[in-house]
Amino acid sequence: MNPSKVIVITGASRGIGASTALEAARRGLGVILTYNTHPDAARAVVGQIESLGGRAVALPLDVGAVQTFPGFRADVERALAATWNTSGLDGLVNNAGHGLFQAIESVTEAQFDGLFNVHLKGPFFLTQALLPLLQSGSAIVNLTSATTRIATAGVAPYASFKGGLQVLTRYMAKEFGERGIRVNSVSPGPIRTDLGGGLNEEFEALLSSQTALGRVGEPQEVARVIASLLTEDGGWINAQDIEVSGGYVV
Repeated sequence: MNPSKVIVITGASRGIGASTALEAARRGLGVILTYNTHPDAARAVVGQIESLGGRAVALPLDVGAVQTFPGFRADVERALAATWNTSGLDGLVNNAGHGLFQAIESVTEAQFDGLFNVHLKGPFFLTQALLPLLQSGSAIVNLTSATTRIATAGVAPYASFKGGLQVLTRYMAKEFGERGIRVNSVSPGPIRTDLGGGLNEEFEALLSSQTALGRVGEPQEVARVIASLLTEDGGWINAQDIEVSGGYVV
């Protein structure tokens, strides 16, 4: 396999990001995946992609550190040239993030700022930094959350910034459309990942009871939707938020 298109996926060492990297590779895309604190896990994802006959590169990135983005863009340019002999990107998935389960009354300013930097400020300025590399026909997918639709006590800052990212998605689609770049957001419902500490049996049972299909989702079920938006399957989908939740609180 010799991918002609290359995408960047942030936070792809595990969870939905890792599953998306694998799904994209299965569809013939080259993958630049980023990690922050789990380099070994990121290298393992690269190994899995290579076992499929694909090509992938893992690069370090802290999405909450905007000042590092020019250096990251230079790293991406080097990876594109060295691994794929190209200078352009064909997609960006703003996936990296972390959760916080805490009542509004006890959230600190540092926690608030940390969530803001990763979930809204980071995607804004990372997209800005990589925009010159994105070619006509590219696709951007921003990972948001079903918590923007369903108010869930304990996740107010997280959900607020994900809501902001949904709005930003529409503005990106409006501004980037003249360059032929599509922008959508994907909002997962309850998914079996370790975001925010993961799911215990009691919490999973509660979430399953609130979902029309009677269970929580798996990362690959979200990944397949993201991957479709990065390919021609999603070629006429733009400026949309797609909830992938199995019918969560219908």
